Amino acid sequence: MSVNEQVLSYPIPNDAALDPPAEWAELRSGCPVAHVKLPSGDSAKLITRYEDVKQVLADPRFTRQLTAPDAARLTADGTGVFNSALAEIIPDSGDGHLHWRRLVGKWFTAKRMAAMRPRMAQIAEDLIDDLVKRGAPGDLRAALGFPLPVYVICDMLGVPAEDRDRFSYWSDTLLNLTRYGKEEIDTAQAEFFQYMSDLIAAKRAEPGEDLLSELLAAGGPDDGGLAELQIIVTGMALLVAGHETTANMIGKMVSMLLADRARWEALLADPSLIRGAVEETLRLDANSGFGLPRYLPVEAEIGGESLPKGTTVICSMAAANRDESAFEAAAEMDLTRSPNAHLAFGSGAHSCLGQSLARTELQVVLEVLLRRLPTLELAVPVAELERVEGLAVGGLRTVPVRW
Repeated sequence: MSVNEQVLSYPIPNDAALDPPAEWAELRSGCPVAHVKLPSGDSAKLITRYEDVKQVLADPRFTRQLTAPDAARLTADGTGVFNSALAEIIPDSGDGHLHWRRLVGKWFTAKRMAAMRPRMAQIAEDLIDDLVKRGAPGDLRAALGFPLPVYVICDMLGVPAEDRDRFSYWSDTLLNLTRYGKEEIDTAQAEFFQYMSDLIAAKRAEPGEDLLSELLAAGGPDDGGLAELQIIVTGMALLVAGHETTANMIGKMVSMLLADRARWEALLADPSLIRGAVEETLRLDANSGFGLPRYLPVEAEIGGESLPKGTTVICSMAAANRDESAFEAAAEMDLTRSPNAHLAFGSGAHSCLGQSLARTELQVVLEVLLRRLPTLELAVPVAELERVEGLAVGGLRTVPVRW
């Protein structure tokens, strides 16, 4: 049975840690708007072609209203970050969304990222010192991939880094697909919300030099600022987004570059390739997670197919990033690929607010690793790398390395 005749389970099962499921190429060529069944049992449409994904991301008719009564539930009990009522506290579109992006986006400019680079490099140096001290083999994910983005986002938000294990657990429950039960998720989200509320109250009393203090200093909605509830949810969202995706990407990026020794050698010989290598590993990341769900409150057409009102659509940016019609030799890693208009950070008005932060962290990690551990290699065959399962973000459970 061909892919256009069957209802696929989604996320599509795949054992290979770094390679895409075979179905992606089949869907792009034969069934670009595919019928899929979500972990909840509800139905959705999966979009896999570059132009179609780009169109959905740019079209305001496709909304984040995933709590609508006829929207597909992503998880069996309707919990998780996409179906959460918290997701709707930050405006989805229009002036409210632009206003929110403008206020928060000041902290993610290229200029600010350049100023943060030395601090990021120092954190990477210290973490690599600890990794080397403990001796090979080590787990690059636990030693560097996870702590570095957490330290950086905690610095930016003015949050104590020693609470990072709690954030990690709270993040995982928010990003749940099939790993946690409803009761555990509700408890964790309530704890996370209370933690952030207490932190905001403390910053109101004693402001610091950080993003949350600055959002409070802008005043409330009448003064051109945000409501307190919006600041709390913004803090939660940035803490989750600011560490979880990048922490996973560091491990995947290094694994992809070490999977073929010639790539690592090319970077050692010419560090000017680092920026391109980061973009190309982002493009080729076959394990990026769930994709971007959108809800359609009106009828619309995509990829030549008419979608009825009430359809839930999943954009697979990772599948779109391997579309041969958008990228020459799309399945090949080319460290010199330019231009590289991948969709790893989305596109248009809703593209990832923290993409300059993520890019800077990934570049810095690679710069420091190549300089400090030029003989770095995977300590297990690529086939033995294991995926993180049951969450909306993709990653590797461990990245065993030696040097």
